[in-house]
Amino acid sequence: MSAAWTGSVTPIGPPESAVPRMRDLIYAAVVTGSWAGLISLILYVFARLIGVPFAAAPPGQAAQPIPWFLMFLAPLVAALVFGLLTYFLLGRRHAQRIAFWAGTAAAAISLVSPLVQPADVLWSTRIWLSVFHVVAWILIVPQVARIVGDSEPGRFVLDEQNEGSSG
Repeated sequence: MSAAWTGSVTPIGPPESAVPRMRDLIYAAVVTGSWAGLISLILYVFARLIGVPFAAAPPGQAAQPIPWFLMFLAPLVAALVFGLLTYFLLGRRHAQRIAFWAGTAAAAISLVSPLVQPADVLWSTRIWLSVFHVVAWILIVPQVARIVGDSEPGRFVLDEQNEGSSG
């Protein structure tokens, strides 16, 4: 895959400052996590208005109500953790694919929790909690993975020119 401008008469890649750093990942995590949290909070309020009890059982405990602020905080914390972990992929080949599929796997694993609740937890709660997981995945994982992908070697023409001239 090459960028649209590589066939140009003057193929000039983006400046070095366009290569993502830790602060870019943290910024993206805060923005995407906040949006996921806000949308989840709005959906939570809507679901409460239509009668969903949002009582879930932590492992080994009885079902208890889920506080409203967790609807905002959980996606934000998940995004920050994902952003911090993807820092270790910066500058590696296939970083975007690795980040995307690792984030997708983590989201799929976390999706198991609402679905394996005890029998006394209503299915309406389980379904809505699953919706929140999907919202967080849709907003966080592809965006952070795209940013990580911008650091892949050979992503820009300048990298290719530098590799060719150094050998």
